[in-house]
Amino acid sequence: MSGQKLENKDPMTSKFKFSLHETDGLARRGEISLPRGSIQTPAFMPVGTAGTVKAMYPEQVRGLGADIVLGNTYHLMLRPGAEQVAALGGLHRFMRWPHPILTDSGGFQVMSLSKLRKISEDGVAFQSHIDGSKYLLTPERSIEIQGLLGSDIQMVLDECTPFPCEKGPAESSMELSLRWAKRSKDAFGERPGQALFGIVQGSVYEDLRAASAAGLQDIGFDGYAIGGLAVGEGPEEMKRVLDFTAPMLPENTPRYLMGVGRPEDLLSAVARGVDMFDCVMPTRSGRHGQAFTRYGKVNLRNARHAADPRPLDERSTCPAASEYSRAYLHHLFRAGEYLASMLLSWANLHYYQELMAGMRAAIEQGRFAEFATQTRKGWEEGDIAPL
Repeated sequence: MSGQKLENKDPMTSKFKFSLHETDGLARRGEISLPRGSIQTPAFMPVGTAGTVKAMYPEQVRGLGADIVLGNTYHLMLRPGAEQVAALGGLHRFMRWPHPILTDSGGFQVMSLSKLRKISEDGVAFQSHIDGSKYLLTPERSIEIQGLLGSDIQMVLDECTPFPCEKGPAESSMELSLRWAKRSKDAFGERPGQALFGIVQGSVYEDLRAASAAGLQDIGFDGYAIGGLAVGEGPEEMKRVLDFTAPMLPENTPRYLMGVGRPEDLLSAVARGVDMFDCVMPTRSGRHGQAFTRYGKVNLRNARHAADPRPLDERSTCPAASEYSRAYLHHLFRAGEYLASMLLSWANLHYYQELMAGMRAAIEQGRFAEFATQTRKGWEEGDIAPL
């Protein structure tokens, strides 16, 4: 339905607002308003794990069209420490990013990186992957850390259910996450100018996802994330879960798919009504020689590029993609030069932001399905033929 306008009329904080401007099928074109700036949705958030988007200057990230970046609670609490960041003026000043920042709760990294973790009703006890120091991350401490960092959008602490997971353990995990969500909300309180998002869990089980979504809405949050995906279930199962989970969430709040993902995942999730995404893929892949382009994925380490004077994509408006030869990019990776990671991270983040801008324009114009078809056709046709 084109032309629909919905707003969150009763936000939990006085200066957070989500406006839904247009819809095309289930795809949504909206805007999140915060004191530090507006976020045009659908939006991709570059990941600034430790206070930096790897191999990128902050002004570069902004110049590519990013309205918001993601900071990581787990990494920043370990190094340099949340209290230290607060003493230095908060994360925005620390990393020279005056625009909105979303911080995750740290739960996913505790589950995936830390040693000897032990989950209890209270929280997660774990040892740092850096030096073995012992920590206890509770919902209250996670919210405290995010408050010290000063992020604009904060996430509740949850247990990221692993995949595969039998239904019984998945249900217990989901219920624990709901109890932690309530504690997170209580700890957050009223913070004008900041927002708190809940996280829907429940693995691949529709009734568990429904119970999680309903429980979170009973508590009440500014936005709702879909967690526990992109953990090994595969793209078709992800789409199946999104098909029944996204409609469970309020229309007048943002919907955030955590940790996703590949360009094709972004396209299919927007088609299912998702508004926000984050993933390390464009920068991580860039550091390992893989480019994302309108041709699909291109591996610059491949020997076919060694003597190719053509750019990665002559039609790109990003200098990294249009002004440096494939031969030079290949050489940089073979030589282990830092510039290799810098250029390809730049090119990849540009492509991701260009893809999101294309989706936003297509939704506004009522031609999202056509845009998706054309984009997929380009990926299917593949890279230009070797010389």
